[in-house]
Amino acid sequence: MALSVQHINSADDNSLLIAFQESLDQQVLATLFLRYNDLVFGTCMKYLKDEEASQDAVMDIYQELVQKLPQHKVDNFKSWLYVVTKNHCLMQLRKNKKTSTVEFDGQFMQSEDFSHLDNVLDKEQKLQSLENCIEALHDEQKKSIQLFYLENKCYNEIADITGIEWNKVRSLIQNGRRNLKICMEKNG
Repeated sequence: MALSVQHINSADDNSLLIAFQESLDQQVLATLFLRYNDLVFGTCMKYLKDEEASQDAVMDIYQELVQKLPQHKVDNFKSWLYVVTKNHCLMQLRKNKKTSTVEFDGQFMQSEDFSHLDNVLDKEQKLQSLENCIEALHDEQKKSIQLFYLENKCYNEIADITGIEWNKVRSLIQNGRRNLKICMEKNG
């Protein structure tokens, strides 16, 4: 379904999505993405709390879309994009957590006040708590949650990978999300 330039801006999300998947026209994807650029940037700021890192993440997410959208069936682009954005940010935070740290000798520092690290430590504690809560889920829920949220797999792909029927996958993800919320609330 090829769209003329004049129809691209007035087309709905689904039409643009189909047009991109059929033509792989970057202009079509850019038009669709720009509609939600503020949502993507705002979500990145919420998680990463750094303007430069968030701007970089927006560009990375666009590149992710170029790769993922041709193969994915997306029913609601805005919701799907939000999940992709959130997962990208969580993976960035997780990746940054795995970087090695070096102890500093206080005599080489101007100040030994580390209060500026409170937000970072709070994020790390929340991520650790989330990881612990995911580990506490039963195996099918844990696998479904990881595939859906961390690997951006759709219900059909999860059903194919795990051999679990589609309705049960949906139920596992919904119940897993609820169980994670309960666990996170218990752990503060």
